[in-house]
Amino acid sequence: EYEFYQFRVPNNTNGPASERNSSATAVFLQNNPVHTLPSLTEGMFGYSLTRPTHNQEYYYGIFDACEKFRCGIEGWHTESGPGVFEAALQFGEITQMADRAALFKLTVKSIASKFGITPCFMAKPRAGLPGNSGHMHVSLVDQKTGKNLFYRETEDKNPPYPDLRYLSDTGQHFLAGLLEGLPDIMPIVAPTVNSYKRLVENFWAPVTVSWGFEHRAASIRLIAPPTASAKATRFEVRVAGADANPYLVLGAILVLGWRGVEKKLEISVPPLGKGEGVGGASDKGVRLAKSLKEATARFMAKDSVAREAFGDEFVEHFGGTREHEIRAWDEAVTDWEVKRYIETV
Repeated sequence: EYEFYQFRVPNNTNGPASERNSSATAVFLQNNPVHTLPSLTEGMFGYSLTRPTHNQEYYYGIFDACEKFRCGIEGWHTESGPGVFEAALQFGEITQMADRAALFKLTVKSIASKFGITPCFMAKPRAGLPGNSGHMHVSLVDQKTGKNLFYRETEDKNPPYPDLRYLSDTGQHFLAGLLEGLPDIMPIVAPTVNSYKRLVENFWAPVTVSWGFEHRAASIRLIAPPTASAKATRFEVRVAGADANPYLVLGAILVLGWRGVEKKLEISVPPLGKGEGVGGASDKGVRLAKSLKEATARFMAKDSVAREAFGDEFVEHFGGTREHEIRAWDEAVTDWEVKRYIETV
């Protein structure tokens, strides 16, 4: 699932709309503050029946092009926020899904440019509004039988937690692996400085190592019977943003989950119940990293699960790219700083 903001290329350029593309937006932002970039539409119109008709040719154009590129869209609608769309891609095998996710973003950007629109997949483009998520839904299927290996055919009458009564032992170990490894792989699911502006309280984003049955604020949402069919039993990993690399995210989910299966790990934190918010008194999970700097330090630590899961060579290389990003941010002087301090200190 990808959410993304969209902005209109400013009309202060000469020439046809086909030349008012993302390059024109970049030029505009060299001389104008970000907040003056106009949204594709205004207001909070999540799941609106009418807003897609405001830009119908563009809206349908993305859907049709994705069908031709075999990265078909299963759900396609507006989301909460000015100019925000959300797409749920048709599910498939893991490497196929990573290809579809990457191709979807490229398709959106390519078509949008022809309409004088700049789509934005960064995690938090606007302060005070929800960010852009990149939720991943995962399950395990037996290739021979086609059965969902996360589904428990006979209800467990005495599960560790009631939420788990239809989740198989394999599914429980997989979940335990995700929960144990999540704090150590945060630079993969939240790879930029901006990623951590999305992962804050009160914006429907996860902030702790947490899970829950049909819980839409926890890090991992369990989807299973009785509210879902047996074949639809799965986990929705909700930490990743739309800015993350889908190949790395899906690879991390698989290796952490399977590590849990191989080690027969047990679930370390109780589930969040209905109405229980993340980060509150009832949330027993540890707080996820609040910055890329904190996340990268844990990712590169000598005892990090990331080193066990991915190997030292990858951790050193990818961690090094994140350290470079951190240095660039440390050296940056933002508009916020200048506005706040130019006269007051």
